[in-house]
Amino acid sequence: MFEKRLIAGMYGFNRLMHLLLALALGIACAMVIWDVGVKIFHAWQTGNAAQGFLQALGSLFILWTLSTLISAEIDYIQTGRVYARVFVVVAMISIIREIIMQPVEAIAARDAGMQSMNPVAYGLLLAALLVTGVVYRLVSNSANLAEDTTHITLDA
Repeated sequence: MFEKRLIAGMYGFNRLMHLLLALALGIACAMVIWDVGVKIFHAWQTGNAAQGFLQALGSLFILWTLSTLISAEIDYIQTGRVYARVFVVVAMISIIREIIMQPVEAIAARDAGMQSMNPVAYGLLLAALLVTGVVYRLVSNSANLAEDTTHITLDA
């Protein structure tokens, strides 16, 4: 009896935590949208549109990540399932963002007289993107295979 109430209480608490997480993700999205607007406005005022656009693009990648997490949270709230594919997508988005942002940061550092971009680190990012792409393909194929096998009906 106690175990059933404990499990029911923990289930309810877990649902509440996921609802709060979904709310926090929504607020984070609003904050990132605000940040994109501020970066674009600042770039417009300073006359450095290209740099500002690329920095705003980096923030848009964060927004894409948050959107992916919100979609995963919606799926979890509706079905109770978390898919590994979501984490691979988030990793890919983060790597793509870093691949785009490193040259931008290197240009800014070069203008400030600092060290420029490290080609080895950039190559490692490209390799990481390739690996996460392969992992995404494997995870997606295994998810599709699992869906195909769950819908098999036997007619005798």
